[in-house]
Amino acid sequence: MAETSALPTGFGELEVLAVGMVLLVEALSGLSLNTLTIFSFCKTPELRTPCHLLVLSLALADSGISLNALIAATSSLLRRWPYGSDGCQAHGFQGFVTALASICSSAAIAWGRYHHYCTRSQLAWNSAISLVLFVWLSSTFWAALPLLGWGHYDYEPLGTCCTLDYSKGDRNFTSFLFTMSFFNFAMPLFITITSYSLMEQKLGKSGHLQAA
Repeated sequence: MAETSALPTGFGELEVLAVGMVLLVEALSGLSLNTLTIFSFCKTPELRTPCHLLVLSLALADSGISLNALIAATSSLLRRWPYGSDGCQAHGFQGFVTALASICSSAAIAWGRYHHYCTRSQLAWNSAISLVLFVWLSSTFWAALPLLGWGHYDYEPLGTCCTLDYSKGDRNFTSFLFTMSFFNFAMPLFITITSYSLMEQKLGKSGHLQAA
């Protein structure tokens, strides 16, 4: 979108303002709640456990999503994207990294809870740290691919934030989308469903939960 104050094609003044306000509320509430989670982890010794490290990873990822939304909210209220094409690529990359990290962190939490409740051993710190590092390195890898030519970041229809360009239907983008979706959506979903299903079966037999 050109860096002008003209409204995006197909959108009215009220619609752009409404999108900006919704994004602003989402961003501020998300930042506040996730900051509280991060602060609680840092300040409460009882919460500084390997399992809660996975929750911290999720809170950091969701904070990044909220920060991304805050930038989009500012642009929507300005009715333009003021950061140029390089800023668009950076915004798309940052948003995609944190979105993927959020999804994969949720799957990691599910697996961590399965490990905690359904095995005799506690989740070790080195395992939790390795899992968090894998989540973020994997997310960064997949988010960097559009910058390298496999996939593409571009402006969303409103023109005030950037994400994957889903309007492209060529082989390059389609191959990226399906491959990325398998590893970052289908697999985390499978891990999450399987972990909670096995945990439900295990706890259904034992009839109780042990303290986390």
